[in-house]
Amino acid sequence: MRLFKHALPIVAHFDWALALTLSAPRERLAHLVAPGLMLDTFEGYGLLAVACVQTRGLRPAGLPAFAGIDFFLAGYRLFVVREHAGRTRRGLQILGSETDRWLMAAAGRLFTHYRYRRAGVKVTGDGRTRRIATSSGLVLDVNVERADLPPGSIFRDWETARRYAGPMPFTFAPEPDAIVSVRGTRAHWKPRLVALTDVRVPVLERLAGTPAQPAAAFLVEDVDYRWDRGVREPLG
Repeated sequence: MRLFKHALPIVAHFDWALALTLSAPRERLAHLVAPGLMLDTFEGYGLLAVACVQTRGLRPAGLPAFAGIDFFLAGYRLFVVREHAGRTRRGLQILGSETDRWLMAAAGRLFTHYRYRRAGVKVTGDGRTRRIATSSGLVLDVNVERADLPPGSIFRDWETARRYAGPMPFTFAPEPDAIVSVRGTRAHWKPRLVALTDVRVPVLERLAGTPAQPAAAFLVEDVDYRWDRGVREPLG
């Protein structure tokens, strides 16, 4: 079967990315895991993620930057593990994506498995704080000058949390009889811990069917990113 979605390598620049990792007991997230994947866990907990990214110049690799699309992205993901052909790979299973551009929502649905939908987005801040709010109810409010784990985090310290400060090397998208694996590479990826002051993630809570506990929030800036062409693998 010819691969249509994720058929081209893609490049983009992230002006900034603000990401949140959340935890829930593993048994409460098991129903989200697609066939061919396993839940990536930490001390009995499964991990979810939402990444808010100001993206510039997204385009097929080889095209000039002016040919790209600038947009805001909120990506909802699940931490998973894929065992196939004698290899074990950590990655993120795609649950859904939001963008502020109709063009990106349409192109994303047509050419990827990222489940794009259009959403209104408002980003504010004063250099010390940053707040993101979308029409789906997502709210992320952080103090970028503080480096604190959220109260009740399952992680003991930033070094432990750093293992789950995505993106992971791979994203995985299920098809009826296969898994599409997309490898990502990045330059200048230097995440730093930031302090949450307000958080609401109703999309993930609806998908999971359970409240999720914030575990860590981080900010990264000025990142060049590349997604390789997808590889369609049998479920195994």
